[in-house]
Amino acid sequence: MKNGFSLYPGLDNTLLENLTLLEHAAACGLTRIFTSLQIPETDTTALKAELGTLLAAARDHHMEVISDVSPATLKMLDIRDFSLSAFRMLGITTLRLDYGFGLQEIVDLSHNHQGIRIQLNASTVTGDILSALMGMKANFHQIDALHNFYPRSGTGLSEELLVRKNLMLHKLGVRVGAFVPTQSGRRRSPLGDGLPTLEEHRTLPVDRAARQLVALGCDTVFLSDSRPSEDELHALGQLRDDCITISAKCLTQDPWQQALLSQVFTSREDEARDAIRAQESRPHLKKSGQTIAPANTVDRPLGAITLDNSGYGRYMGELQILRTSLPADPRTNVIAQVDADELHLIKYITPGRKFSFRLHG
Repeated sequence: MKNGFSLYPGLDNTLLENLTLLEHAAACGLTRIFTSLQIPETDTTALKAELGTLLAAARDHHMEVISDVSPATLKMLDIRDFSLSAFRMLGITTLRLDYGFGLQEIVDLSHNHQGIRIQLNASTVTGDILSALMGMKANFHQIDALHNFYPRSGTGLSEELLVRKNLMLHKLGVRVGAFVPTQSGRRRSPLGDGLPTLEEHRTLPVDRAARQLVALGCDTVFLSDSRPSEDELHALGQLRDDCITISAKCLTQDPWQQALLSQVFTSREDEARDAIRAQESRPHLKKSGQTIAPANTVDRPLGAITLDNSGYGRYMGELQILRTSLPADPRTNVIAQVDADELHLIKYITPGRKFSFRLHG
């Protein structure tokens, strides 16, 4: 999963702070940089002085650089005419087209031979726009999309809209990204209220917000603010692609069962009413030759992670996450419990989706 962070030369950070951020992000496995070359509050003198150094450092770490561009960008960088060569020479590898670009321009740019990718605004794209681009033979192999972030409190997207846009873009094979704000670092000026894509993420920890974006179908996640903490960079670097990861308390001392809980599972296509069923757990048990003895056969609340024991015969080894509360069953062990503040993630584990657990004691 190619996740990223944001750099805003000429805004909040010094050049040294931005270079340090880039080094820390690279060490955490982040491979993409988002920058905007059209922020009105930017000190354009500082931007021009620092941009080349930052882009050279990005090249040294083989990072993809994505830039918001609009007609204002040309003026900010003293570029006379819009030219892919000019951006390529700077070291910008993806252009996120903001206002000011017509459909024919987008189509033409998508067929460029300079290795520059084109990025749509995922938050404002419509079905009509995508249909028009298809009819005009846009090269979707060279197009992806990135949602907006929203500096003003109360203006971030709803979950429903984000999912709708993601589904629309995914039907065309377009990968989609979104942003999460810092909670423990420096928030970007001028408002300092965070830069989330989803409004509900304005106050959520980066780790939880990012994992929810993956659950909602985002293919990449960016930290949006000026100077996130190292812990937040690390959390994003550990994010798993197309896998819903849920924090849970481990309730078993059995080493084999603990090892089982560290695996990545797939939700069965024949969705059960009461539980998410892992399709790999019983074959995994059969291959291991283990026997599951009855233990902790207690009541099963919403979010209980259970494992059928030997009392269930050929169902022994079935791992489930409970969608609803069920009474105790002597044939079923409760081996972990999803954290209360992560129960909402269960609904995203739809048939065929991968899921895993982040265990704690």
